[in-house]
Amino acid sequence: MNGKILVTGGAGYIGSHVVRLLSEAGQAVLVLDNLSTGFADAVIGAELVVGDTGDHGLVSRLLDEHRIDTVLHFAAHTIVPESVSDPLKYYGNNTCCTRSLLACCEAAGVKHFIFSSTAAVYGIPEGPECSEDSPLAPINPYGASKLMSEMMLRDLGLAGTMRHVILRYFNVAGSDPGGRIGQSTEKATLLIKVAAEVAVGKRAQLSVFGSDYPTADGTGVRDYIHVDDLAIAHIQALDYLRDGGDSVTLNCGYGHGYSVREVIEAVNRVNGAPIPVQEEPRRAGDPPTLIARADKIRTTLGWTPKYDDLDFIVKTSLDWERKLLRKTAGGN
Repeated sequence: MNGKILVTGGAGYIGSHVVRLLSEAGQAVLVLDNLSTGFADAVIGAELVVGDTGDHGLVSRLLDEHRIDTVLHFAAHTIVPESVSDPLKYYGNNTCCTRSLLACCEAAGVKHFIFSSTAAVYGIPEGPECSEDSPLAPINPYGASKLMSEMMLRDLGLAGTMRHVILRYFNVAGSDPGGRIGQSTEKATLLIKVAAEVAVGKRAQLSVFGSDYPTADGTGVRDYIHVDDLAIAHIQALDYLRDGGDSVTLNCGYGHGYSVREVIEAVNRVNGAPIPVQEEPRRAGDPPTLIARADKIRTTLGWTPKYDDLDFIVKTSLDWERKLLRKTAGGN
């Protein structure tokens, strides 16, 4: 019989979508989140404990009292520019707290661990696509903090019995197609979220950082994955581990990309009106193209995306932003 699942950061953007799917599948789920960037009302169908992942005593007690056999670890700081200006915040939360969590898991005999990692571990790749075997060379503390956690998790797996799946996200976007939860992050930096905020009037304009890249239209190209497809990958990773699968690292993307201009065109198309855009110089460290080589996740987990459609991704983002505006205005 399977035990209860602990989801750290389960009140955040991606974690809450995974918690919803787990709950809908009848899994017993406990969420641990300090609500620094998450929202209590985003936790659907699970018990929420407000606290820090790095609180060794609290985590140990939760693992023991709830007989946790699986941990899904999302809790992290994720803003790249902030990681550059305040690196110790990122190493403290993303790396040190993960080390503390892993120590608690080892002591409690946790069997399975699914880790939320990032394509930022690849840094600036030599080519347009990254496979799981591409060189790991993060160029900012965010990527480095995640890579350190990957290394700890792999080493712990070799030394003990806990098996894991590391999922490296590319550009996550969109919201729950049912409109129940979405990306509510304050001061978000992800392109589709920001563009949707501009479309509904929350921001004055969208800045395009770099229009002279060696790409078809001069703007950066990224692999955008709908958050529900990413959430489904976590559910399948859990099934994979429970079925006896070996520890593995997998890219999470669609295997193709869209340029910034193509995203803007999609936003204009779905919105029915153009959004104001301001071109800015390139940002340091932004690769021209970053696309996942994503065949391994399909063969390993049997993962088949449902929402590989840019207009649909944009529509769910816009729908969520309009819902947030109605809530702010006192509506539903």
